[in-house]
Amino acid sequence: MLIFKKKYYLFIENTREFNLNLIKIKNKFNIIYRNQTTKESIEELKVYRKNCKKKGINFFVANSTKLLTKINADGLYISASNKDLSTNTYSKKGFQVIGAAHNQKELDLKIKQGCKEVIFSRLFKTNYQYKHGYLGVQKFNFIFLRSNTELIPLGGINIENLSKLNSVLSQSFACLSAIKKKPAKFINRLF
Repeated sequence: MLIFKKKYYLFIENTREFNLNLIKIKNKFNIIYRNQTTKESIEELKVYRKNCKKKGINFFVANSTKLLTKINADGLYISASNKDLSTNTYSKKGFQVIGAAHNQKELDLKIKQGCKEVIFSRLFKTNYQYKHGYLGVQKFNFIFLRSNTELIPLGGINIENLSKLNSVLSQSFACLSAIKKKPAKFINRLF
């Protein structure tokens, strides 16, 4: 079964791990660059950013306002652990600001940080050793309906449960591990 949403958010750790040629539709995909291990040069990131722009893909940088302005990314992604309130100035400068939250307290903080959209996790059960619990579709939909901010589900989304996203009220979703494992197979299910 195919999944039709207005926006898809894909997390990548480095620019070499995801081939932009897999994306055939413009203005639906958003890439969140969340590199925590290897350092890539500013020039490499500028080239990747330019290629994203050509394909109509928004490019977000995680937690780095310096990198955001250096490569002129489309926006800033603020992780759940980032408590810096000065990030709300970037939405006023024309950058998109999205955040991540796991509970109501973190969601309230992301709104104060200027986030118009918040990636809310965990939708489905995951196999991460230190992460327990998940929302499920019904609980996510309940929180979604009560929220004044656009919530984007993340967590445990894979090829096997992808069709369950049709029951999620949000018109977007975010994906992390399925993109790393089988990117072509996963992307093909989104059209």
